[in-house]
This record gives sequence, C-alpha cells and structure tokens, in this order.
Amino acid sequence: MSPTPPPAGPRGRRPLDAPPLGAPPLDARPLDAPPLGAPARERQPGDGFLDCACGGRHWGLFGAAGLLVLRRDPVGRPAAAILQHRAVWSHEGGTWAVPGGALQPDETPLLGALREAAEEAAIASADIVVRGDFVVDHGTWRYTTVVADVAPGRLIEPRAADAESLDVRWVTVDQVPALPLLPAFAAAWPRLLTL
Repeated sequence: MSPTPPPAGPRGRRPLDAPPLGAPPLDARPLDAPPLGAPARERQPGDGFLDCACGGRHWGLFGAAGLLVLRRDPVGRPAAAILQHRAVWSHEGGTWAVPGGALQPDETPLLGALREAAEEAAIASADIVVRGDFVVDHGTWRYTTVVADVAPGRLIEPRAADAESLDVRWVTVDQVPALPLLPAFAAAWPRLLTL
C-alpha cells in the first residue's frame, strides 16, 4: 500500500514546503539527519542538529564557525565583505551570511572557519589576515565568526565552490542590510564591523 499523500494545497497541489511523500514529519526526523533536499555527500562527525538550551535547534553537534572576510578602504573602515547566498535546502536557506558550518570533533573554531571558507567559497587561508572573532555562546552550543582582512598584496575572487552555495561574492557594506540575511548574522553584523 502506498503512503497517503498530505492534504492538497490550492488547486489540488501539494504545498511547495511539504516534505517528500513518505518522509516523516520534520519534527520527527532524527537530530543527525541532513536537511531535506540536501545533496548526497559524505557525512562528517560534526554534522547534525543540536537541540540547544536556548530552545532553538542549531546545525553542528560540536558548534559551528564561519569566516567573514573584509576589504577595507584607505582609512581602514570596512568597505566590502565576502558573503554566501545559502542553498535553499540548507538550514535557514535562501539567506545571505558568511561561509561556515559545523565543527568537527577537536577542531578549533578558527580551523573550522578556514576549512568551511575553502570548501564553500574557495578562500585560501594564505590570502587573509585574521583580526579577531565574535562568539555567540548558548552554553550547549556556540557559533564563532572569525573576522579577517584580505592579506596585503593578495586578491581574493570568491566563488560558489560547492552545492551549499547559490552564490558567493563581494558585497559592499552599505548593500548588506538590504539582503535577506540569516537572522543570527543580521543580529551580529553591526558588532562584526567593529572588529
């Protein structure tokens, strides 16, 4: 017997956000299940959702980290940032933020941020100079944004380097607030510009 399809939406169509036929409801999926629609790839030990003490569900069993690369004007103010347009299937997909993701066991936030930036945006660690970091710590889970500048004499041409990115590009600082930002990144953005 085939599974009963979910209730039809307008004009008899299934809603676009409905899980695939036969899939368990979203809240019944295991915490370590990849997001619905994610392309097949080798799972890493840190991949999975964590139910956090804050009441939210976050990606990264050991926390997560990302890299914000800034280009500065002649007086040292941030002028542009490398941002990633996140794949629609990813957690809070379709939004813009920094390249980043789940930390692996025993991986430092700095190393995790550098690895994720290389994997997702083709950013080489030799092309940046780290300035500092900003940590959102929920006790049971934390996200570290590593902030870096383009290294002197280097040119970074970011690109979408894997299926987790719809686009990766330089965005001028004044254009960033107009983008549909990942909510946590939007909240951190003003503080990140001060590092």
